[in-house]
Amino acid sequence: MDGQGVEVPIGAKARRNTISDAFHRSVRRNGPRPGLTFKDRIWTYAELGSAVDAVSQALLAAGLKRGDRVGAYGRNSDAYLILWLACAQAGLVHVPINYALTERELSYIVEQSGAQALFFDTALAPAVSAFLPRLRISGTFSGGSSSFDVLATALGKPRGPARDSDADETDLVQLLYTSGTTAAPKGAMMTHRALMAEYMACMVELEFTRQDLALAALPLYHSAQMHVFTMPQLLLGASTILIEAPAPDVCLRLIEEHRITSFFAPPTVWISLLRHPDFDRRDLTSLKNLYYGASIMPVPVLEELRRRLPRARPFNCYGQSEIAPLATVLRPEEHDARPASAGRPIMTVETRVVDTELRDVPSGTYGEIVHRSPQLLLGYWDKQQETEEAFEGGWFHSGDIGYMDDEGYLFIVDRVKDVIKTGGTMVASREVEEALFTHPAVSEVAVIALPDPKWIEAVTAVVVLRPGHDVTAEALIEHARTRLAPFKLPKRIIFRDELPRNTAGKLLKRELRSEYASSL
Repeated sequence: MDGQGVEVPIGAKARRNTISDAFHRSVRRNGPRPGLTFKDRIWTYAELGSAVDAVSQALLAAGLKRGDRVGAYGRNSDAYLILWLACAQAGLVHVPINYALTERELSYIVEQSGAQALFFDTALAPAVSAFLPRLRISGTFSGGSSSFDVLATALGKPRGPARDSDADETDLVQLLYTSGTTAAPKGAMMTHRALMAEYMACMVELEFTRQDLALAALPLYHSAQMHVFTMPQLLLGASTILIEAPAPDVCLRLIEEHRITSFFAPPTVWISLLRHPDFDRRDLTSLKNLYYGASIMPVPVLEELRRRLPRARPFNCYGQSEIAPLATVLRPEEHDARPASAGRPIMTVETRVVDTELRDVPSGTYGEIVHRSPQLLLGYWDKQQETEEAFEGGWFHSGDIGYMDDEGYLFIVDRVKDVIKTGGTMVASREVEEALFTHPAVSEVAVIALPDPKWIEAVTAVVVLRPGHDVTAEALIEHARTRLAPFKLPKRIIFRDELPRNTAGKLLKRELRSEYASSL
């Protein structure tokens, strides 16, 4: 019998491979080694294991039970990571929440997930005060306070022998809410089994080693930082330095000071690093592997990055939250021949490019990218129709448009909802963005569709210029004319100081469409 009186097959726990099982195996192998550094605190693996045991027991003692949802609403911290691992050990379902959401958006996720508890940073207390009374446990951990600060101070208090987890590999362990770049976020139901499949694949495909010293700068609520990098490296026995946010000066300083060997960032962060005056002043030669993903990397930026960090080996990581989130990888030795490619499917993923009838399209032909994998979500929490649509035909529909070449390399063209239908012809926003990116005055660009009486949808480029540079809209269009067919040229160019992005660096094109469509 398990802890809930359910019959369990003989030997089930001996065969089990939950996230908690894998973490504690790593703790036993790597006990005295540094596992995590946050600010001035260095956690050995043994200390992390004890902290996770203590918090897991405290959560259960507070009245939570297997399958209950626990919200986590805070910036990166050692306590944030420990809470996640404690939820996994206790058989609870962790619900990471973007700390930049509005009160309305936060309330939606808490309500939609049915969270029974919420832990949050003290600085974020005003955003949660209105709905705390509706929660069975208002994030209280110790001393009657609801904050990660208190959680961190309470970790060392002994609570007796650790209780063996009742969790099973098939149990939900996380509701991973999509970023909502095109619509309201949906809770992707992730199991221990799905995430463990991905962790093993990441270790192999991204060439992690026990000797890695990683800098984790992206939010842990985001699946890429947590599940592609921090967790696989933790299970392997590597060391991670965790910071609250990817401030360029801080990242560059830490890479030099600690001789960081492994670093992941989306293109927006890599661009900010390349543009920072400290980039050439700092010694960054310790970087062995650099990883990029979460959005499409402009080829000119990738070429600059490789030129200025010639000793670092680049890996392009493509995927999405629903696949935990890694689906394909472009390896270092493949960059010369195919710098614009997202690579090939990883060992646990099968990927196709299909038409609307789910038939494979010929090489070089645009279609929707679909996947099959043990890493995939079970479905969307309390959204049966959306789940059925996503898995139509027995494959997960990514919502991305792309094509494959003759050797099976995947190229991402656009999100389905970002393709522009102008004058009856389809235009991929990425293709226009790549053309404009080659102009030396352009720092960032987003291409969107805006309503137009003649073209129905007009190709519109929103451009951020590099500091100290100036260029006219007419000059940019002329520059693009040598690289694009006439119907793909922007009908309008808008200059602004910055582009709207979420805290994971993803461009929010819907905000641009809404802002400029309303001004027409």
